[in-house]
Amino acid sequence: MKKILSYCALALSMVTIVSCTKGLEDLNVNKVNPTSLDAVLLLNNAIINTSYPTKTVVYEMCIVQQMVTPNGGVLAGGNFNQDSRDVTNAPTWAGYYQNVIKYTHDAITKTKDDPARANLYNMARIWQGYAFMILTDTYGAIPYFEGGAGVTDQILLPKYDQQQDIYSDLVKVFDEASAALSTSATVETSDLLYAGNIEKWKKLGYSLLLRAGMRLNKVDASTAQSIVKKAVDGGVITDNADNAYMRHDANYLNPIGNMLNSTEAANWYLANPFVDTLKTNNDPRLQSIAVRYKGATSGSGQTADLATTAPDDQIGMPMGYDNGTIVAKAASDGLASFYDYSQADRKRIAATSSPMFFVTAAQTNLLLAEARYRGWITTGTAAQFFEDGIRAHMNQLAAYGASVAVDASAADTYISTHPLVAGRELEQINTQYWIASFLNGPEAFANFRRSGYPALAPNPYGQPNNPDVPNGTFIRRIGYPTSELSVNTDNVNAAIAIMGPDKLSTRLWWDK
Repeated sequence: MKKILSYCALALSMVTIVSCTKGLEDLNVNKVNPTSLDAVLLLNNAIINTSYPTKTVVYEMCIVQQMVTPNGGVLAGGNFNQDSRDVTNAPTWAGYYQNVIKYTHDAITKTKDDPARANLYNMARIWQGYAFMILTDTYGAIPYFEGGAGVTDQILLPKYDQQQDIYSDLVKVFDEASAALSTSATVETSDLLYAGNIEKWKKLGYSLLLRAGMRLNKVDASTAQSIVKKAVDGGVITDNADNAYMRHDANYLNPIGNMLNSTEAANWYLANPFVDTLKTNNDPRLQSIAVRYKGATSGSGQTADLATTAPDDQIGMPMGYDNGTIVAKAASDGLASFYDYSQADRKRIAATSSPMFFVTAAQTNLLLAEARYRGWITTGTAAQFFEDGIRAHMNQLAAYGASVAVDASAADTYISTHPLVAGRELEQINTQYWIASFLNGPEAFANFRRSGYPALAPNPYGQPNNPDVPNGTFIRRIGYPTSELSVNTDNVNAAIAIMGPDKLSTRLWWDK
């Protein structure tokens, strides 16, 4: 009898336990934490995170002599011909792989086999291709075919691919994805770049195809020509209404504007070659871009009452000086201190809410001008494309605000007095591309290496004793971050064995 009672008690306790625990598993589920995301949100996150990191000021903009700092430490880089990997290089590598490549990879994976999301699939392919183009143009060989697959395929140490193979696939991606976009398929209106406008996405894809084709002019002119023709036949961005750019606000700050308006407000200046090019040619864009705190003797002394945007007042900081030697140079230039040199106006064009342009009508028209000059396309004239490119950039500046907009009559005067001149076409076209790519460091740097223009004097800082950047030369690429060298060692070394030394002076495949 005692055993029967014991069994009954045990059974009763089990029933009680089951009853008490029923539903407990639901209490441990976070009902507001999403287990999956719509693929269009993944693409949007990638677009937001494509805004160029501050490293592009330290290196790319400094290398092409648009901006410069005399200060070292975390800002050492382009002006010092110094390879500062941990501090300044990782933001592009880690930022793009973690926040652009990964998200586009996931968006592509989610939509690849879903016919209803075919447009989104191809939009994500185009944007991922753009991010990969920036990465390979910055570093050379990179993880491409296995890039972004760490979660989906458990590839934690991806193999590197050589730039020639990457470009071959990029051309295929831009061509296929652009052609496949269709107005009859689902329109992804939540897309924050173009709100699902298929025609604009097509133009973006073909404009990137045009860029890719023009990159190859030094290594394979015949292939370059065929790619350029295919891009033009597809239809590229030639009007500012189709520009690809990121809008910023109080929640999504412009990374470069945020840096220039906070800790580095008094550390960055417009470089002398950039200011002089605009000033000597009476370019009305100088007044839109520059500000000088005339007479400032310190960063805190750069006050509104000293600010002048008058073109005649602007003086660019020369390259090749540090915060010791720049003092005497500023004095010889008749300035109160180095804080007296011109800056990109951080209240206007370099504000925290300023847009960041990725692919523009100005850039595309200028590439078309060069393609037409080379005889690679037969539509239009080089002179007209050249004029359209300059005008498009001047009109584009209005997106930064009314105080940055270029007066139409000033634009007309400049264009009429600066026509395309026989014998100087490549120099003029690509110097204008340099101007039109201001604040787009990756593209300015890439096109400078591709074209050789503008004709800049090499930065002299420390070069006689710098084996990485020999005297009379330029930085040609950025070195791999230390994290890759120490963790993905075998794959990095295998890539270097083919590409060449992991140095700032190593030329990329298309930069021969």
